[in-house]
Amino acid sequence: MKILVVDDEEPARRRLIRLLRDVPGAEVVGEAGDGDEALRRIETLGPELVLLDIRMPGLDGLSLAQRYTDLPPLVFITAYDEYAVQAFEVNAVDYLLKPVRPERLLSAIERARQRLLATREAAARALAAVASRGTPSARIVTVTRGVIRFFDARDVTRFWSSDKYTLFRADRDEHCTEEPLSTLEERLCAHGFLRVHRGELVHIGSVKALHRVEGSYEVELKDGQVARVSRRSLPAVKAALGLEE
Repeated sequence: MKILVVDDEEPARRRLIRLLRDVPGAEVVGEAGDGDEALRRIETLGPELVLLDIRMPGLDGLSLAQRYTDLPPLVFITAYDEYAVQAFEVNAVDYLLKPVRPERLLSAIERARQRLLATREAAARALAAVASRGTPSARIVTVTRGVIRFFDARDVTRFWSSDKYTLFRADRDEHCTEEPLSTLEERLCAHGFLRVHRGELVHIGSVKALHRVEGSYEVELKDGQVARVSRRSLPAVKAALGLEE
């Protein structure tokens, strides 16, 4: 399990990281000293769990969890017990008091692991149900902080790949699905989507303009997003747009 450690006190981070070395399957992928830095680390490192201090300068841990609903599962670690109710209101996996005892940390990690596993299994069943239908479904399934969400792909203009995940924008937020771009391409072509690049799938009806930029091409979508167009995909894109080759 990939873990991000967030605490404004470096000694506290060092102690947590030392404790995590003794937790089977735990991998510390990064650390941060406040909520804003944590957001950046979450975006770039993709942790599966965040150990989050509450009282920090700037954006504190609780405000971070209340403001951003698409964070990975959270375990709050704090010296104060008065925030427990608020922590569990934002769906915290656990709430640990400092100094953290190794057995409590191990228990919290295991609880997070079980929640992650249960959510993934539920999401897999939802995806399997989508795939088993006779006609291609436009349903997109995401899992965030233990919550399974469903989106209609026909409300999405663009999917793009990032590392092992597929990202898209809906309801003014960026979302992540574990369904590969190649699977979405096969499933959504009946709904007007076209692969325009190895890492880009767009709704062709949402294309507002085709631009040539320094020898390459990109499509501008009606919501302002821009997608790269590969040289290999260009003929198909032009054909779909009704342009002569």
